[in-house]
Amino acid sequence: MDANVRELSYAQAIQEAMAIAMEADERVFLMGEDIGIYGGAFQVTGDLVHRFGEDRVMDTPISELGGAGVAIGAAVTGMRPIFEFQFSDFATLAMEQIVNQAAKMRYMLGGNVSVPLVMRFPAGSGTGAAAQHSQSLEAWLAHVPGLKVLQPSTPHDAKGMLLAAVADPDPVMIFEHKLLYKMKGPVPEGHYTVPIGKSETRRHGRDLTIVATSIMVHKSLDAAAQLAEEGIDVEVIDLRSLRPMDTPAIIESVKKTSRLLCVYEGVKTLGIGAEISAAIVESEAFDYLDAPVMRLGGAESPLPYNPELEKAAVPQVPDIVAAARKLVCKEA
Repeated sequence: MDANVRELSYAQAIQEAMAIAMEADERVFLMGEDIGIYGGAFQVTGDLVHRFGEDRVMDTPISELGGAGVAIGAAVTGMRPIFEFQFSDFATLAMEQIVNQAAKMRYMLGGNVSVPLVMRFPAGSGTGAAAQHSQSLEAWLAHVPGLKVLQPSTPHDAKGMLLAAVADPDPVMIFEHKLLYKMKGPVPEGHYTVPIGKSETRRHGRDLTIVATSIMVHKSLDAAAQLAEEGIDVEVIDLRSLRPMDTPAIIESVKKTSRLLCVYEGVKTLGIGAEISAAIVESEAFDYLDAPVMRLGGAESPLPYNPELEKAAVPQVPDIVAAARKLVCKEA
């Protein structure tokens, strides 16, 4: 990488995005448990309370339902809140507000109101936080019309998608994998946005399409590098946006490669891979398939605390390599 290119961690990129949004628009403010002096459960908010004050970086009581309700009310009345859940798992305590209120207000009031709300969800396994703090629940919210659901996989996209979300008139849910917070990458200075609803092809190939989300993008790229040594040329698509989904890009890739593997951390059953698979089966790409679509998702189990069991419960690079070999009929 060019030595002159600025690098930030994923967490730093998110913090910078929030600061830029707050500087540009006084309606933008932050809410969440321990995001003030403590700086957030994963230190993403950092020192923003010192820069913007407690009126705009607001510690909330330990009530996700109440906090979400306040954030939605603020959005409806003209503010632009960014609400942080300590763990994405705790969204279960606020589902009534998210699903029945934020997602439906524009529709139920005939388009006369908007809900310009951003919710941030630290998600995923790998930290030894066990079954109640390690889930990947993005497919739950992606099921709900009225919500937009994002999963940035790089620092560049974490910043750009958050800034796009703040500008959006509808509620946007952003799932941030906890293991990505320390990952560094190039991040442009200043304001820029990454479009909601557009995927990114991280690697071009001819033999197999892998559509991956979040941290699985990086595992898929590692697997693709190994497979290249065996003569298997893999295309890796970073989905980035679950709702709306960039289905046309996936269709075009599958028409080229004739094979599809969906890789995601959430539980396999009824996960995002099922929607991707159905989209291909219902499209013209179905006639191009040379093998059945394959899903590689999390185990049918709560996430274990034991680190080795935790790894075994979600796809790892060897699992992706093995699935790819099977699809192209070149099993080792």
